[in-house]
Amino acid sequence: MTRTDTPEPLSGADWQYSPAPERFRPEIDAEYGLFIDGEFKEPRSGKMFDTINPATGDRLARIAEAGEDDVDAAMAAARAAAPRWAKTKGTERGKYLFRLARRLQECARELAVLETMDGGKPIKESRDVDLPLVAQHFFYHAGWADKLRWAFGGREPRPRGVCGQIIPWNFPLMMAAWKLAPALACGNTVVLKPAETTSLTALHMARLIQEIDLPPGVVNIVTGAGDTGRLVATHPAVRKVAFTGSTAVGRRIMEELAPREIPLTLELGGKSANIVFADAAIEQAVEGVVSGIWFNQGHVCCAGSRLLVEESILEPFVAALRERMAQLRVGDPLDKNTDVGAINSKAQLDRIRTLVGEGQAEGAILHDMQSTPLPEKGWWFPPCFFTGVQPSHSVAREEIFGPVLSVMSFRTPDEAVRRANATPYGLAAGVWTDKGSKVFEIARRMDAGVVWCNTYNQFDACSPFGGVKESGFGREGGLHGLRGYVR
Repeated sequence: MTRTDTPEPLSGADWQYSPAPERFRPEIDAEYGLFIDGEFKEPRSGKMFDTINPATGDRLARIAEAGEDDVDAAMAAARAAAPRWAKTKGTERGKYLFRLARRLQECARELAVLETMDGGKPIKESRDVDLPLVAQHFFYHAGWADKLRWAFGGREPRPRGVCGQIIPWNFPLMMAAWKLAPALACGNTVVLKPAETTSLTALHMARLIQEIDLPPGVVNIVTGAGDTGRLVATHPAVRKVAFTGSTAVGRRIMEELAPREIPLTLELGGKSANIVFADAAIEQAVEGVVSGIWFNQGHVCCAGSRLLVEESILEPFVAALRERMAQLRVGDPLDKNTDVGAINSKAQLDRIRTLVGEGQAEGAILHDMQSTPLPEKGWWFPPCFFTGVQPSHSVAREEIFGPVLSVMSFRTPDEAVRRANATPYGLAAGVWTDKGSKVFEIARRMDAGVVWCNTYNQFDACSPFGGVKESGFGREGGLHGLRGYVR
């Protein structure tokens, strides 16, 4: 029987996604100690701090705050373990990394949920991007552990010794993998300091490190705020420092370590630009811009928070951007339909509000497409973008670390490159065009450590990542990332 009364298609305003919550909940301890010499220990400082779920404002757990004596103990453990770990055959070190990668895969669902609860990012990002890349980095570096001689032209590389590593809150477990995997593969021992607002996944990984019987002292994890990070970075036992965070803190670390000639890897701030030419595939470019800024709340250092569009397509591109942006779903990060989750902390939310207010005061036009009310509890900011932005405006210069995009136009390729490079930062950039020769010419002229062509925010363990200018120096990932951990 043929149906003749076919209903009219529904418009976007007539339907909503049904909730699709992640049901699994990991076991979270009431309190977490410091992971030193293969065991969890009470802080000698006697201090604890709360880690908060940014989507609810509720406390998840109490975390130990490492003081000077605690950092000394962690460094002593790492230094004691260093000679034996350095002499361990590369094949054996690779086995430990391989086991850890497998355990991370097996616990991926638990760790993804924990990452989302502690940091506020959507579960589909934690589940589909972060955790696969975490395991990939350990697998990749497990393969390098017994091939270091061939990696460096037949020379015999030696480990540097104790590495102090400090990671940010935007990709907590992935940044830990970026730093731990190459250090361990090259025979170094580590003292790792996670961000104070997102320490839980690193501490849960410490349990997996215990399970694979990694020798005590090879990996130590001390938690705390900026003072703890300073103690780790400047400790006399440290022979290599890797830091991801703000340019201001990175500059202070450089000043502290310069007299000692301690090697550094710094991944610092960014104000990355996407350049869209008139011959680009508009829908593809819009999707790339969206994935580069709003799907991660703009919390990634390389977020494409500046958009440069060729003047002849500015109006249709902004219209397409507005339409796509209206489809973004803001809400519970544990809902699988959510595109934009919670802001990581109250302090970060206040900074976003301040900079958005400055953008409006300076004359830029704010486009807020959030049509539904934000949750009453927790820390939230609706995705938005500015038009009428001038290069001198705060929103075009300052790293916002939020779901905020600044749109500008250009007339010629030279102007596009000049505007894109008119920033003290140089972490990443994107180029959108259907002309292959133009892609390579523009990419060659960009002052950025990473340039994506007709895509954005694509990562791989074998591909190096890092910045230039005030976005830092050194690389993480790939063969380039191994160099910082050997002599």
